[in-house]
Formats: sequence, C-alpha cells, structure tokens
Amino acid sequence: MQLNVCQVAVAQRLYPFSAGVNRGQRIHLVGPNGAGKSSLLASLAGLLPAEGEIAFAGKPLGEWSGPLLSRHRAWLPQQQSPPAQMAVWHYLLMHDLHPQIKRQQRLLHFTDALQISDKLHRPLGQLSGGEWQRVRLAAVLYQLSQPEGELLLLDEPLTGLDIGQQAAFDRLLPELAERGITVIMSSHDLNHTLQHADCVWLMRPQQPALQGTPREVLTPEHLSALYKVPFRLLDVEGRPFLTTFS
Repeated sequence: MQLNVCQVAVAQRLYPFSAGVNRGQRIHLVGPNGAGKSSLLASLAGLLPAEGEIAFAGKPLGEWSGPLLSRHRAWLPQQQSPPAQMAVWHYLLMHDLHPQIKRQQRLLHFTDALQISDKLHRPLGQLSGGEWQRVRLAAVLYQLSQPEGELLLLDEPLTGLDIGQQAAFDRLLPELAERGITVIMSSHDLNHTLQHADCVWLMRPQQPALQGTPREVLTPEHLSALYKVPFRLLDVEGRPFLTTFS
C-alpha cells in the first residue's frame, strides 16, 4: 500500500479519517467548506501536525526528511502568492530536484500542455490568476516527473481554469497513473469528479467521510443530506450528471 492513513485528525478542523491508498489512483476529496479537505491534504503532505498515523511508502511520514520527501511527493496549496519579480522559467526550474540532468524537454511538455510556454520569460507578478495557477500546476508536475515521484497532492487545482484549460489538465493525469503516481485532489465540481475520479472521499463536518467509487458515494441521497439542497442524478448521453433543483 502506497499510503496508509489511520485516525488522522486536527482539532476543530478534521474529523478522524482513515484510508488506504494504492499506487496510481485518482482520488477526489469533495464536500462543503469547513469539512476538512485542506487540512487532510496538508497533513498528508507532512505540513500540518495532526493526531493519528500516516505511513507513506511503508515508512511513517514523520521519519521522512524534507528534501527526500520532496523527491517523492509534490504539494499544491490552495492559495500561494507569486514572487512578483521572478520569471516564470526561473520559478519552474526551482522545482527541478535533479538539476544536473538536462530535462528541459520534459518541462516544455508540461508548459505546452498547460498553454504557458509563451509566458516563460514573463515576471510572475504580471500573470493573471488563471495563468499563475497553470504555472503552479506545471511546477508540481515537473517536480514529480523525476524517477522517485509517486504522490501528487492538489488543493483545488481547477481554481481559475477555464473549460479548455481544465481539459488540458485532465489529459495530463492518465500519464501519471501509468507511472504509478497517485493523485489526491480536492474539488467542488461534483460532475468533474463523477467523470474523472477512481475513488471519492466525501468529507462531512464532524462525521466520518464516505469512501468509494463516484457512483457509490455521489448519490442524491448523500449529497442532499450533506449540502441541504435537493440533488438529482440524470443520464446525459449515457453519462451521469448531477444537478440541483428547487
């Protein structure tokens, strides 16, 4: 098992949570604000002290040194201010943990896919919110593209991305799964999760999370009880689609 989480909790922020994660999974955390999604991700990243136990690659998370952990997992926080005068290219190269190995083509693969290759020499402070988000995504994808990379933690990675940019991001994820890289990300887009997740952790304030496949967890019954809004599950050209109604 790649990641083992046992009764991990943060006072007032995260109800005790347990789960086992295998390599190559795409796991989505969904749930209302305040349910503990960001706290859980930060705890899994080793950046938020929590009760309970987390084992990564068979070793307690607390026994990993920072430099070694950064070679195996990458972390995208929900919010991050850009160093305004730094060029995009410089920022991306800071995420290269093997600078002695020339990997510029690999980096360009991500910048091309996320449509930011024309912005590499621009200062970060001159980027729009969506452009900065795509730069951050390219950075963590590049960080994890080295041989040791195995876990990608993303807190609301779709924020600021338009429909086409979301699709470009989604097209990058299957190649990570093929390499055995696990992606755990939070999202508020339930229909995106229905289509793209292998497993869902439905976070509920002061209650145990519900876990399973998207169709098992994202039911109108579960969602209506959690969000206090009536949900309906539709079939649209053979694909499930969630909607609310009054």
